[in-house]
Amino acid sequence: MEQSAVTAIFLPLALGIIMLGMGMTLTLNDFRKVALYPKAAVIGLISQLILLPLIGFGLAALIFTIPELAVGLILIALCPGGATSNLISHLAKADLALSISLTAISSIITNFSIPILLNIALAHYMTGEKAITLPFFKTFIQIFLVTIFPVVIGMIIKKKRPHFALKSEKAMNIISTFFFILILLAAILKERENIIPYFEQAGVAAIILNISALLMGFILGKLFGLNKRQRSSIAIETGIQNGTLAIALALSPAILNNTQMAVPAAIYSLLMFVTAAVVILISKKQNSQEALKELSLS
Repeated sequence: MEQSAVTAIFLPLALGIIMLGMGMTLTLNDFRKVALYPKAAVIGLISQLILLPLIGFGLAALIFTIPELAVGLILIALCPGGATSNLISHLAKADLALSISLTAISSIITNFSIPILLNIALAHYMTGEKAITLPFFKTFIQIFLVTIFPVVIGMIIKKKRPHFALKSEKAMNIISTFFFILILLAAILKERENIIPYFEQAGVAAIILNISALLMGFILGKLFGLNKRQRSSIAIETGIQNGTLAIALALSPAILNNTQMAVPAAIYSLLMFVTAAVVILISKKQNSQEALKELSLS
């Protein structure tokens, strides 16, 4: 589970290129709609920052007898997805502006919520564990460089060179799909020797947490009358967690320094790509049709 050069360099670079392509499909008006009608964003934030951690705490108490694994499951529930969730929203033709907005807002909030909630988990399951803190400025800069900055550049290209952006859309979709498959294969290859033992330890809990998160996002969106694309974005933002952050917090000598706590995050990170592929296949056609209707009405 140690971070390799591929994970440290290639993955952020690939995600940055993907986010640039996504930016070329967006305008300021897309984000203006999110700000003017914030109901979807509020529901999304409640789903991923309040309800999902509650499910994580509940599953940890019900399933695990090993304290380290219980803390590890709670940890992955506390780390909402970054650029990866935006990529999956893009491929599923979900509301991309909503997805990116949720990523940006949740990334700031989790600098405060993760230390607080994780310390509650540590106090309950472990004894003598020291408090943790996230490097706020460093985390924000990482999110900005991988997510927000390339999207802004893409939006500028769309505004200045609309024909180029339109012609590039098909190619960027192919590149995005290619990178998604590559990231999935790289994740499986990296953990190939550990997949079975990890699954034996945390597989059932990870599957239940992931499917619960996805379903919760869809159901909440439907209950509050959101459209299909918004429901898809909230489901994806809730179900796609930042496994890299969770593993880094678990393994870091300065923070948790506990390999066993990283196991739930590692197996969740593998499983979520499989369920994400299913979501993309199911949602893409319906969301594309709804997007066309929205364009015709605007």
